[in-house]
Amino acid sequence: MPDPGSTGPAPRWPVVLWDLDGTLVDTIGLIVASYQHAFTTVLGHPWDEDEIKSWIGQSLYGAMKRVAPAEADEIFRVYTEWNVANTPRMVKAYPGIPELVRSIVQTGVRTGVVTSKRQQPAEWALELVGLDGQVPVLVSHDDVEQHKPSPEPLLLGAQRLGVEAADCVYVGDAAVDVQAARNAGMACVAVTWGAGRPEDIAAAGPDVTCHSVADLRSVLLGGGG
Repeated sequence: MPDPGSTGPAPRWPVVLWDLDGTLVDTIGLIVASYQHAFTTVLGHPWDEDEIKSWIGQSLYGAMKRVAPAEADEIFRVYTEWNVANTPRMVKAYPGIPELVRSIVQTGVRTGVVTSKRQQPAEWALELVGLDGQVPVLVSHDDVEQHKPSPEPLLLGAQRLGVEAADCVYVGDAAVDVQAARNAGMACVAVTWGAGRPEDIAAAGPDVTCHSVADLRSVLLGGGG
């Protein structure tokens, strides 16, 4: 709960919804390596890494279905098997992010995670970086039919928290995150330490772009926290 004696600046938004991959948790290397293992195993060749990174934040199976429809099921199976085996070794925390999330929670700001990741891997990633129990709402790939840039997942996150979309800010690392926030009627803060290309993020038009965790702390906590 907020400290009633605090005279510091108030948080800018009462609700913060977080993207997961590339925003809260450093899973980018794991995701890219999992895709490359699956493509090489099933198709016999790797894929362009920049294109793979452009898919992060969208439906995993949807991306596979678009680029290799006939082999998508097998690619998904091989990807998942390799990803699970290597998750404990390759998932990392972004320095300062777990502390920032805890600071935000302590101010009384309501939080949730809205991700295109499936439920179990999302829960596991949060646990590996010490964020399990810090966010009371997790909207995953399994919860919705339409995925980012559709507003459906973000609106479900707001609904589960019992808040209005207009009270929320969505924090993400990709253009698709910005687009989803716009479509949901939410503010958006973009971060540049994930998979998104800075020029794509800028073109999507976030309210604010942060290049460091210190910048993000200042934006979300108004210089306090």
